[in-house]
Amino acid sequence: MPISTKTAEAISLFNRMHSGEVSAEALEERERQLVVLFGGQISQSCCAADYFEDLALILRDSHGVDYAAWECSPSGELGRNFVATYARLDFLGELRGIVESIRPRVEDRLREFEAIGRRMDPREIFSELCFCILTANYTAEGGIRIQQSLRHHFMDKPLKEMACCLKSLGHRFPNKRAEFICEARQLCDGILQALSMDDRAAREWLVENVKGLGYKEASHFLRNVGRKDVAIIDRHILRFLHQKGLIDSIPQTLSRRRYFSIERLLSAISGALGASLAELDLYIWYAMTGKVLK
Repeated sequence: MPISTKTAEAISLFNRMHSGEVSAEALEERERQLVVLFGGQISQSCCAADYFEDLALILRDSHGVDYAAWECSPSGELGRNFVATYARLDFLGELRGIVESIRPRVEDRLREFEAIGRRMDPREIFSELCFCILTANYTAEGGIRIQQSLRHHFMDKPLKEMACCLKSLGHRFPNKRAEFICEARQLCDGILQALSMDDRAAREWLVENVKGLGYKEASHFLRNVGRKDVAIIDRHILRFLHQKGLIDSIPQTLSRRRYFSIERLLSAISGALGASLAELDLYIWYAMTGKVLK
């Protein structure tokens, strides 16, 4: 797809503003993605992010919609250049409409999560962890139903009894999830200690130590105990990004690197929206399902 006139003009203006310092060249432009090669002295600058932001502002003025750089990586010999991917955020009006319509419901739900984190009741915290273990490759509604049925019995049911309960309640993988839950009981002290860490460090600890938790599930657990700075990248979020033309396909699995890449994209969207990642997740979920769950 050829580079649009407005984008070309924005790139030209950027180059005039930073002549002799940094140069920019548009490599590819699609509906909502723009890939730009930055050269010149950018690799020697401690302010590369400022140059990326400068171009985002020029693009916004040129196109009349927000742009955000979300993926930046070294390129070329010795990494002297950078390739940055920009997202065209012309759908923010749609999200702002959703924010206005359901903000009280989202704020109430987030207060519920924060209250769980403040109370730090070990049984309540462990119940939320089990809910997130249960929802992996399952449904949020199914996980809620099982959590409401078992409540605090996640802490005391023997393995075989736990598996039978999960099976009777309709879980797809009762034996494996029962195994994960029973093994996680041995880590309760460590889980509580992890919650004293910052969001990203706590998530790494959970992924490394709790069987059944990947980055999505660990992020989900942290959000459900009041954390706001990690993204829950599930199929609904991926479908939304794909529909908006911000990712080329919906991956079946996400590597650590790809998860963090998409999280940066969501951070760019949440920043432009003036919302946390926790809030953005609930708004996108509502956009895709018409529901505000957990």
